[in-house]
Amino acid sequence: MSTARVDYIAPWWTYWLHSFPHVNLRLQPVDSTFRPYEDNYQQSLIFLGCVAAAALGLNLLLLAIYLSCLCCCRKEEEEESKRPNSCCVTWAAVTAGLVCCAAVGVGFYGNSETNDGVYQLTYSLYNANHTLAGVDNLVGGTMGSMQSTLKQHLARLDEIFAARGDYVQTLRFMQQMADNIIKQLTGLPDWEQVKVDLGAIANQTAHVEYYRWLTYLLLLILDLVICLVTCLGLAKQSRLLLTTMMVFGVLALILGWASLGADVAAAVGASDFCVAPDKFLMNQTKDFISADILHYYLYCSQSLPNPFQQSLTIFQRSLTTMQIQVQGLLQFAVPLFPTAERDLLGIQLLLNSSESSLHQLTALLDCRGLHKDYLDALVGECYDGVEGLLYLCLFSLLAVCSFCTMLCTIPRALRHIAVRDRDYEDIDEDDPFNPQARRMAAHNPTRGNVHSFCSYSSSLGSQSSLHPPAQAVSNAPVSEYMNQSVLFGGNPRYENVPLIGRGSPPPSPLRNRYSPSMRANYLSMTDDQMRHFGSDFQA
Repeated sequence: MSTARVDYIAPWWTYWLHSFPHVNLRLQPVDSTFRPYEDNYQQSLIFLGCVAAAALGLNLLLLAIYLSCLCCCRKEEEEESKRPNSCCVTWAAVTAGLVCCAAVGVGFYGNSETNDGVYQLTYSLYNANHTLAGVDNLVGGTMGSMQSTLKQHLARLDEIFAARGDYVQTLRFMQQMADNIIKQLTGLPDWEQVKVDLGAIANQTAHVEYYRWLTYLLLLILDLVICLVTCLGLAKQSRLLLTTMMVFGVLALILGWASLGADVAAAVGASDFCVAPDKFLMNQTKDFISADILHYYLYCSQSLPNPFQQSLTIFQRSLTTMQIQVQGLLQFAVPLFPTAERDLLGIQLLLNSSESSLHQLTALLDCRGLHKDYLDALVGECYDGVEGLLYLCLFSLLAVCSFCTMLCTIPRALRHIAVRDRDYEDIDEDDPFNPQARRMAAHNPTRGNVHSFCSYSSSLGSQSSLHPPAQAVSNAPVSEYMNQSVLFGGNPRYENVPLIGRGSPPPSPLRNRYSPSMRANYLSMTDDQMRHFGSDFQA
C-alpha cells in the first residue's frame, strides 16, 4: 500500500477484528473503543487470551482421552489388518509434516511482515519526534538570543546614544519589536511534552518488538526441528526419537495456543486503534494542543488554514522592521559614534540568524512533513503490522492442527514398531530361512564354525580312517559348488560336507558335475568301509 495518500483508509480486516465481542473478565460487554488505559478494556483483551487458554485445556483433555483409549483398548490385529493401519499412520504422519512445514513458512512470512510494520511505525515516530525537537530547538534558540544577546547590545547602545534622543527612541522601538517576536514564539504550542511522549513510545515499541521477533523466530525453528526429527524417527522407526518428539510436541502445542491468544489480543487491540486513530489522538492531546492545530496535522487539507500563519507573519514583519532600523543607525549614527558599530553589527548578525531560523521553523511547522509521518505510522501498524499478526494467527492454528495429528500418530507408530519387534523375536535365529539370521550370519561369520549334524571335522576324521586312494580330481566343479553355496544362504555348514560317506548319491543338480573317477571311488566302497565310517561318526 502506497504511503503517498491524501487521506487514511482503514483496511477491511481491521473492521472485522474490531467487530469481535469485547467482554471483560466478569463476562460483561465492553465498548470496543480503543482505551488502553482503562481497566475494562484491558480485561476485554485478556479475555481473548483466556479463551485460547481454555481451548488449550480442552485440546489436552481430548488428547489425554484419546491416548487413554488407545492404551486400554489394545486388541490383537490380524496380519491382513496390519498393512492398512500402518499405511494410514504413514499418510497421517506425512500430512502432519507437510502441514507443519506450511505453517512454519506462513509463520516466517507473518513474523517478517509484523516486524516490517512495527519498524515503519517506530521510524515514523522517530521522524516526528525529530521534527518536533527541531521546532522546539529553533523556538528556544530564537527566544534566548532575543532575551539575552539582543538585550545586552541594546543596553550598551543606549549608553552610547545617551546624548541623542532620536537614536535612543529607535532603540526603544527595536526593543518593542523584539518583545513582539518573543510573544509570538511563546504563543506557539509547547512541543516538549509531545516530543518526550513520542520518543518514549518509539523506544518502548522497538524494545518490545525486538524480543517478540526473536521469540517467534525461536518458536518457528523449534516447530521445524520437531517436525523434521519426527519424520526422521518414523523413517528409522526409532522409539527413542518418537518418544522424545512426543514430549516436545506437547510443548509445541502449548506454545502454539499461547501464541494464538497473544496474536489475537494484539490484532484486536491494534484494529480498535486503526478504525478511529484520529479520535484517540484528539482525546490524548486535548490538554496541551488545541483542536485546530491537531486537525491541521491530522488531515493537512488545503481548505484548513495554517494556525501558525499569523504568528509567523508577525515574526517576519518584526524582523524586517528591526533590520531597517539597524541599517539606518549604521548609516547615520556610526559616523558620529564609531564605538556603536560593533554592537550594531552584532545586532544585524543576530537578526540574520533569526531570519534563517524563521524559514526553518516555517518549513518544520508545515503540515506536510508531520502528516506524512502520521500516515506512514498508520500504514505500518494497520496494514503490515495487523496483516502480519493475522498470518501469525494462521501459523498458530496450522501448527496446533499438525501437532495434534502428530501426537495422535506417534503412539500408533510406536505400537506398530512394538508389534514388528515382537514378531521378529518369535522367529528362531538358527533358522537358515530367517532373513534376520542370514543378516546376522553375514555380519558374524564365526557362527558358521558351529558344529552341525554332519560337521566338516567329523567327515574329515572318517575319511582319514578310510584312506581312499588318491585320485586326480579337478577343482573346478568344487569351486563352482562352493560359490553356489555362498550365493544360496551364505552358510557352508551343510554344503562343505564331502559327499563321500553319506550313503546316498549326490544331489541331482550336481551329480553330473563329478568326474568318472570320483563316482567310481564312491561306488567301490565296501560294506565294511561304510559300517566303519558310521561307527567313526557315532564316536
